[in-house]
Amino acid sequence: MAESLGDVLPDLVVMLRRDGVILSHLGGRSVAALVPEADATGQRLESVWPAAAATCLKQAMRRAIAQRATVDSFFADSDVSYEVRAVAQGPDRALCVIRAAAAPSAAQDPAALHDAGRPQFDRRGFLTRFHDTLSQAAIQEKPASLALIQLDGVAEIARVIDAKIAEQVLSNAIVRLPEASADAPVEASWYLGQLSTDLLAVVVESSDRDAIESRVSRICASLREPVGIGDAAFNLTPYAGVAVLGQDGTSPKSLLDKARSAAAEARRSNSAKICFFTDTLKLRSLARLDVAREMRDAIANREIRLRYTGRYELATGRLVAQVGYLRWSHRLRGELPAGEFLGVAETTGLATVLSRAVLEDLRNDFAAMSSHFGTDTRLSFGALRHHMLQEDFADDIGRFLADGGIPAERLELRISERAFATMGASVYDTLHGLGVQVVVDEVGRGFASLDRLARAPIWGLQLDRAWVTALRTDPLALKVCRAGISAACALGLTPIATGVDDEAQRAALIDLGCKHGSGDLYAKATSEFDTLIMGRASQILR
Repeated sequence: MAESLGDVLPDLVVMLRRDGVILSHLGGRSVAALVPEADATGQRLESVWPAAAATCLKQAMRRAIAQRATVDSFFADSDVSYEVRAVAQGPDRALCVIRAAAAPSAAQDPAALHDAGRPQFDRRGFLTRFHDTLSQAAIQEKPASLALIQLDGVAEIARVIDAKIAEQVLSNAIVRLPEASADAPVEASWYLGQLSTDLLAVVVESSDRDAIESRVSRICASLREPVGIGDAAFNLTPYAGVAVLGQDGTSPKSLLDKARSAAAEARRSNSAKICFFTDTLKLRSLARLDVAREMRDAIANREIRLRYTGRYELATGRLVAQVGYLRWSHRLRGELPAGEFLGVAETTGLATVLSRAVLEDLRNDFAAMSSHFGTDTRLSFGALRHHMLQEDFADDIGRFLADGGIPAERLELRISERAFATMGASVYDTLHGLGVQVVVDEVGRGFASLDRLARAPIWGLQLDRAWVTALRTDPLALKVCRAGISAACALGLTPIATGVDDEAQRAALIDLGCKHGSGDLYAKATSEFDTLIMGRASQILR
């Protein structure tokens, strides 16, 4: 007689609740490596099984419950492959059976090893399944669409912190993706794949725009929520583009290309909305080539310059700095905001050239500011990210200051939170040695280590405008603003806000402890200096 029932059971059987809590389990020898050493009843999957097993079980279990059907899946751990079968046991639990599987032979269809609800980290397997989906759709005249989701933040986490942490962040974000709600309308079938470090693919078996947008929007909303790893929280920013089979292409390659173009358009416009491919995107691509050609001339002719807005002490209304933002005075299209041309500058290698050219214009702007406002107002300049990541960036700032025209203590250098996280610590030490005041900008949009913020010799933290403008209407925005201001104060830094548009916002920011701010509330007071600067620039160009 066997020593225990587990010795003769061929499989590991687990009853799971929808939230991932183990209700009961019974294991056998074929999966001995996965059998818990003690009773795991009442514990969560993640605390008992390896990440790959927990991820697969959750996805299969939730898919089975949502579809009221049996779902087959597969995962690998320590070079051993395991098969999973999940069977719904009512509205909130499922029975999962795990058995060891032989390694798939070359003759086996890789797509057969994948389940529709599981994250597909095997790029080749996902593409094989994607090809099969399109072939079946063409034969059976079924609809299909492809969404590509570009995830900003993953590559930075891998580069700055650790590649394994980036993988874990992405894995955790995918595990919690929403399943179909029991009281929601029936949604089209879909499955997910990963094409690269920061590019996800979603195949939706529908051509209905509303159905596609509903599914992809829910995925993106989930991906935007902070991902916790230990005591740290990471923010990812998804940009999604969609191509529809038949309308935009008939082959896997054409759909991938069109969906990639649509996702790139969403990223360029910094839009949270789902971007569907249209023929006008082709025209925009050609237009960007024209913009790149025009930009070279515009840089040489100083048509791209800084426009200024004042930053004030919120409590007293005292002017403390003039903050410069890039604008292009286009000869035909009028004044263009930075969002319309910076993407082109970055992809064509013109960003560093533009940043250096604008830096040289600061001398004239500073002279005008000093004569107009006196000697205690600073000039704030935001170098472009590609320039800041150059090895000789600090040398460029040093040469600029050595040539004279602006004292180091009157120059403020704004560095975006994302660029701050990727620049070497020695750069900040060099800038501090030069006497430049450094402000970390767009706080709340990317991610930055508190340890890094505490150690770097910086002067202030500037909250991202999107959070500030929404702080009185959006509870999440209020939390982000409070956290950013509290972090600045705790680290001995000056908290700064952009987007101070009315007295109510000013009062709310003062209550939170914010010191300085700029926005529409002060627009009338700062327009005089901006007009003066542009007038002098026109005289120089003539």
